[in-house]
Amino acid sequence: MTKDRLAQDLQCIVKEWIDASILRENDIFVIGCSTSEVAGQPIGTAGSEQIASTIYQQLQFLQDATGIHLAFQCCEHLNRAIVVERTVATSYSLPEVTVVPVRQAGGAMATYAYKHMDNPVVVEEITADAGMDIGETMIGMHLKHVAVPLKFKQRFVNHARVRAARTRPKLIGGIRAFYGNNHY
Repeated sequence: MTKDRLAQDLQCIVKEWIDASILRENDIFVIGCSTSEVAGQPIGTAGSEQIASTIYQQLQFLQDATGIHLAFQCCEHLNRAIVVERTVATSYSLPEVTVVPVRQAGGAMATYAYKHMDNPVVVEEITADAGMDIGETMIGMHLKHVAVPLKFKQRFVNHARVRAARTRPKLIGGIRAFYGNNHY
């Protein structure tokens, strides 16, 4: 894997997000990422800050182009806590937790984000408007209801499968709703 190939894969994905016109300014965008999977290794075995750096740079481009807030999911050893800018935590009333992600507990991507954000904090949970899972890290717990999967043409970042989702408001009532025998 070359850095150029990795950047090219991510540029394609970022372009698809931008072209889809789904993201709105101030949306929270959660990223789960296994840099090990990107490198073609089992999740949690070969974390790489070099890979994280390339991913982070491309996601910053997405942020700049759309006005979203990036939120980086830590690994399971930190219960999938989230790294965000302090301004995001404050604006969305997200309680801060006391931990600093490291490669062995947090993962390379969250660790890199924590080191390179302006004023990072870690929060326990978030309800994001959209997100992307690179390497099957399971971001679903951090998405608003209802998640709608997106099928982009670029489905891999190097060896890692990419899943993307946006959310929509819940559909309640309406002509297709079923209320059983109760007529309210």
